[in-house]
Amino acid sequence: MKCLIVDDEKIFRMVIKRLLELDSTLSLVAECESAIEAHQKILDEKIDLIFLDISMPGMDGLELAKILKKGYPMVVFMTSNKEHAVEAFDLNAVDYLLKPVSEARFLNAIEKAKDIFKTKSLVLDNRTSEFVFIRDSNTVRKLSLQDILYFEATGDYVKVSLKDKHYIIHSSLKTIEQKLPSNVFLRVHRSFIINLNNVDSSEGKTLIIKHHMIPVSSAYRSELNKHMLFL
Repeated sequence: MKCLIVDDEKIFRMVIKRLLELDSTLSLVAECESAIEAHQKILDEKIDLIFLDISMPGMDGLELAKILKKGYPMVVFMTSNKEHAVEAFDLNAVDYLLKPVSEARFLNAIEKAKDIFKTKSLVLDNRTSEFVFIRDSNTVRKLSLQDILYFEATGDYVKVSLKDKHYIIHSSLKTIEQKLPSNVFLRVHRSFIINLNNVDSSEGKTLIIKHHMIPVSSAYRSELNKHMLFL
């Protein structure tokens, strides 16, 4: 992942730089001492992850995060106090690190970022395809549609759940819905698209898919009933 450090304190930039060296998959693109400088750098270069201080002269870290495309680049906030934690996570922050940052805490934040980064897009060539392709870091992986249980929206990301694993895609549920074959995948809730072929049972307002409980909202119940073959 290509990283950017943004902090007005040179000493702390050095600390984060040394921590980044612990993981060979991280590449430091630049260090910035102001949010304005960082914003220009983000416009000029591809940045995947920002380590962003909150309290800085002029534009602070929260203000910078608000003008970025929500959820990308990914942001790990860094600060000396807890008072902005709620606002930070409202901005879809990957993590919120309190200074001084420990090595263990830093590496934990990196693992969270990697989980999000490894699958950012879903591509389906046509609506009759039996497969989808997801991007896992620099690897494109092929998934059989029949193995997908459901899609779940989580902020600006979508979780693709299979029987024994899941992937995180940087997309919207609406975008994915438009790419999937409608005879197999159906929206049953504002946050869920299910694979009709993997539904085990229905209990009231809940679908059971391989032991997963999926809510069905009243707005989608009628459409669901149309697609279920009742005897």
